[in-house]
Amino acid sequence: MKRNRREFLKLAGITAASASVIGVTSGLTIAEASGSGAAKPDTTILAKNKKALTAKRWGMVIDTRKLQTASDIEPLIAACHKIHNVPEMTNKNHEIKWVWEEEFKHVFAEQEHELVNERLRHLPFLVLCNHCKNPPCVKACPTQATFQTKEGIVMMDFHRCIGCRFCMAACPYGSRSFNFKDPRPFIKETNKEFPTRMKGVVEKCNFCAERLAVGKQPACVEASEGAIVFGDLDDSQSEVRKVLNDNYTIRRKPALGTGASIYYIV
Repeated sequence: MKRNRREFLKLAGITAASASVIGVTSGLTIAEASGSGAAKPDTTILAKNKKALTAKRWGMVIDTRKLQTASDIEPLIAACHKIHNVPEMTNKNHEIKWVWEEEFKHVFAEQEHELVNERLRHLPFLVLCNHCKNPPCVKACPTQATFQTKEGIVMMDFHRCIGCRFCMAACPYGSRSFNFKDPRPFIKETNKEFPTRMKGVVEKCNFCAERLAVGKQPACVEASEGAIVFGDLDDSQSEVRKVLNDNYTIRRKPALGTGASIYYIV
């Protein structure tokens, strides 16, 4: 049966709207249909689950004193990448990273100088998306594929991403990766509880939103054995706030005004 152009466009619109409301992680609702029929990201990431961990604004403190070597950091990276189906690309130019290791001079370039403490100079720093309070990547995205939840988590809707990479250009921390080729053949063991991605899609750390939704801490926090504290930055009685109160911490590129939610004890 032949279809005229109007019928075809109508069908295509319905299909696109349906696809956009599929959650990017199990247990999450990241999009909803508006009254006009167009889909837009929801502001709540957590499903209606009694076990779900909640906060007004999620944040993280990384204690560099407890992560002294690469061998201390590698299990944290492995835990994150395994559950999120992050591929191990053979070509380093195509590398996908959610969390990774960097040197002080790259993480805190604005604080690097010739007499910086030797421990800091050679210390491996765990870096990831900073889940900024004022994320420039969200403003740069033309399709709302990257958006911020009311709990402060900067999320990705893989169905909406058109691969323009505007968010990558806007991120001052280099926290996003782009799939230049199909990543699925490079996943050793697929976690069926989390979606795999496709060629042409940007991805990054999501603060383990799918784990928070079922009452679990982020994978890197769980694997760190106390070296990383995660919690509500807006709750003065939370563990993360107590740690911040008791220790001197620094954040990446504070002068930019992004309001990074990752703090480092040095």
